[in-house]
Amino acid sequence: MSSEIAIKVNNVSKCYHIYDHPRDRLRQFFLPGIQRYVGRKPKSYFRESWALHDTTFQVGKGETIGIIGRNGSGKSTLLQIICGTLNQTHGTVETKGRVAALLELGSGFNAEFTGRENVYLNASMFGLNEKEIDERFDDIASFADIGEYINQPVKTYSSGMLVRLAFSVVAHVNTDILVIDEALAVGDAYFTQKCMRFLRRFRENGTLLFVSHDAAAVIGLCDSAIWLDKGEMKAHNNAKVVSEAYLASLYDGSKPSGKIPVSIKDAQIKRMDVVNDQAVVIDPRADLINKTILRNDLQVFRFIPGASSDFGLRGAEISEVAFLGENGKPLLHIIGGEIVQLRIGVVALKKIISPIIGFSVKDRLGQVLFGDNTYITYHDTHIVVESGKMINANFVFQMPILPAGDYSIAVAIASGTQTEHVQHHWLHDALIFKSLASSVSTGLVGIPMKRIELV
Repeated sequence: MSSEIAIKVNNVSKCYHIYDHPRDRLRQFFLPGIQRYVGRKPKSYFRESWALHDTTFQVGKGETIGIIGRNGSGKSTLLQIICGTLNQTHGTVETKGRVAALLELGSGFNAEFTGRENVYLNASMFGLNEKEIDERFDDIASFADIGEYINQPVKTYSSGMLVRLAFSVVAHVNTDILVIDEALAVGDAYFTQKCMRFLRRFRENGTLLFVSHDAAAVIGLCDSAIWLDKGEMKAHNNAKVVSEAYLASLYDGSKPSGKIPVSIKDAQIKRMDVVNDQAVVIDPRADLINKTILRNDLQVFRFIPGASSDFGLRGAEISEVAFLGENGKPLLHIIGGEIVQLRIGVVALKKIISPIIGFSVKDRLGQVLFGDNTYITYHDTHIVVESGKMINANFVFQMPILPAGDYSIAVAIASGTQTEHVQHHWLHDALIFKSLASSVSTGLVGIPMKRIELV
């Protein structure tokens, strides 16, 4: 991070006038001036609502700062003032460099225009001329990945398609300061992972303001964080310190809702498998491996070759990624806490010596939760895979209990050693799965408890 200041906010406050009746607006427009003219003290016909109170901070060039707080705490108001779309009541804001923002969903888009027309409209608002937009349009359309909808009116888009296109534009305008306000909350798992990879690359040189209710996202992405509460800045410190204090305040204000127990009988726990390329129910179960009455249902989506972004020298190629059941067929449904087998199939496109096959499980924000590879197990074994041959890596483990949300598995094939190797094929989001319900009480993952008791 540079010592150069990219954003400087000094004693910024914002006050809104709240009128109880429409006629009070007209009174406020005329009567105070008349009252002053006749020598009377002017009367106000509104109530003041302060969205921000004397907020002061600065952000260095190249710094990533998170802004957290409850709804109505002033986060969006602050961002709009920084971006220049809203005027402060008093105080000053200075920014250095081009600012691009993704604030309210679809803001800056004309609903009647096509996606293509809105790309040109939106990018021109960020300072690009027509020639620059022409040069970047194919990259913008490719990043958004909405297909032929790029030529359809934006009013026909889903919220997910809107955020895809909007994020794609701001990702290609070569901005110095990027402002993201909860925009990734509506994205699917694949696109969210793509956005998080972009943000991690952007923060190497650019300045990022990231607003989220997700404390884990702020901790994982940001250098520091600001906590706003009812328009006041409660803290500005290390992201982990501020996020932990914010989470503590949430529990101080309201107690978490208790979990409703679900009986084994009512849960109707079933296993899913693939038979003739269809999902079918097999093996009805009367109890869980982890002996809990609170299920952690994980829905697994089928691996599609070529659907995920990848890289590598292609000495080998990943051809299969799947969770397998005891019968060796891919599972579409897993219960957190049970033993699973993750199989990664690889085809050697040339002779591979000392292959290393591994995986990492990530949450929707790209944070690695756990993973492993084959190196330590086979480091003293001379393994050669001839060109055209296949090799499978099987990882058998107890699936952690995961909070509800989207997850992805990145897989890779390399050759060499743990420290010095050649990367042949890396798939970022090879397999996607979703945790539909969870018994996790805290943390990024949970482990199946053997026993919890009060004695």
